[in-house]
Amino acid sequence: MANFADYEAFDATGLAELIRTRQASSTEVVTAALDRIDERNPQWNAVVNRLDEKALRAARAFDAQDGPTSGLFAGVPFLVKDSGIQVKGERTSNGSRFWRDHLAVRDSTVTERYRAAGLIFLGFTNTAENGLASETAPAAYGPTLNPWNPERSAGGSSGGAAVAVASGMVPAAHATDGGGSIRVPSSNTGLFGLKPSRGRNPFGPDIGEGWNGLSVHHVVTRSVRDSAGFLDATHGSEPGDPYAAPHFPGSFVDALSRPPKPLKIALQTVGHDGLPIDPIVQAAARDAASLLSDLGHVIEEARPDIDFAAVKQATRIIVASNTANVLHMRGLQVGRPATEKDVEAITWLWGTEGKHYSAQELAWAITTIHQLSRVFGRFFGRYDMLLTPTLADPALPLRTIDQQSTDLDGYFEILYQHTIFTSIYNCAGLPAATIPLVWSGGLPIGVQIAGPLGADAEILALAAQLETARPWSNKLAHVSTKHSL
Repeated sequence: MANFADYEAFDATGLAELIRTRQASSTEVVTAALDRIDERNPQWNAVVNRLDEKALRAARAFDAQDGPTSGLFAGVPFLVKDSGIQVKGERTSNGSRFWRDHLAVRDSTVTERYRAAGLIFLGFTNTAENGLASETAPAAYGPTLNPWNPERSAGGSSGGAAVAVASGMVPAAHATDGGGSIRVPSSNTGLFGLKPSRGRNPFGPDIGEGWNGLSVHHVVTRSVRDSAGFLDATHGSEPGDPYAAPHFPGSFVDALSRPPKPLKIALQTVGHDGLPIDPIVQAAARDAASLLSDLGHVIEEARPDIDFAAVKQATRIIVASNTANVLHMRGLQVGRPATEKDVEAITWLWGTEGKHYSAQELAWAITTIHQLSRVFGRFFGRYDMLLTPTLADPALPLRTIDQQSTDLDGYFEILYQHTIFTSIYNCAGLPAATIPLVWSGGLPIGVQIAGPLGADAEILALAAQLETARPWSNKLAHVSTKHSL
């Protein structure tokens, strides 16, 4: 039997192998995960809705099956984000008081694919209200704390997911990313986080896209192979999708075993507007560039020619318009319009602003992000990948990006400047991954690799090469703070 004092030594793929080969039961593994949530969640506040009894029943039923088990992650514990996903019969509150009574009448398509992979759902993780912040401190549930330094932001909006993984509660957790919400908390907590290509994972069965194509589903993980495995489990279009990512016929996990040929990689260490960024994150990107050079890749300083002001305004129009719409649609569900008291101050301001944009302005915004995709298309005709810091600063002090603020302009300025290297790929629809290669002052500092549309496998393969050269999965946050647990 496995020694579950060493539960955290296994990623999701490793736990699945233990269960598949009968070295451990799903009940043992799920119990180990629940024990760690009991122990660590009161301090970090990563999990806001628990399904303990249902999870244990599912694990026992799984163990009672005769014959071989199926599913890539059969019997493995898993958490889903409390936003953007439906689990039939369960509450998804979107981190908001206004959705606190919402119960899903059906599974999301991605939920169905998680079930088919054999995952056991343990509960839901904390999130910024409606995914509107790169911070996780909703009024409904309180802040999720960064286990590397609780005075620093865990990031968001998938902060609960990242902290649950970084502190060893589970090896992987569902997350979404509309402007960096997978990559920001992964960077802040020392995880690997891939934002897949637009259309790689489905948004059905009820909607075709999130935030006019900015948002995607995937996971936060410790290992690259887990991220690849989850993409194998979930990728592919479904009937009714408005579009799909370029077809990928193989296995993302298998792609990891093929080291990338020498690549021509552009290095960017200034903002898209050419302005300087924090020297700590700049140094992290240069360190990663040096490592890539040692691995045989060609590094050249370059950046795409982006109309930064136009993309910034387009992002604002798209997010505000979609916030206005989601508040309106929720109002129809509950039988009354949303009020200022139902949501956080910033959410209300976003929704109010969104009502004032015209159809022409929204059309302009969508045209602008499509033009950005063309700019990147030409750029990736000259370079295979683009290396940048993940964020323009190290993890910010907690509540620097505060959804209780009544100053939308100030809030948006801080948010956008902090995430200039992540949100641009949501607009363009391109795959991008944050990689935890560097620690500074006790904090992880992510570096980001992005590539052309559909290059998810190539990014995963390059990340796996870096993981082999400089392993990080043994750096669990709870180990460094064990004295306080």
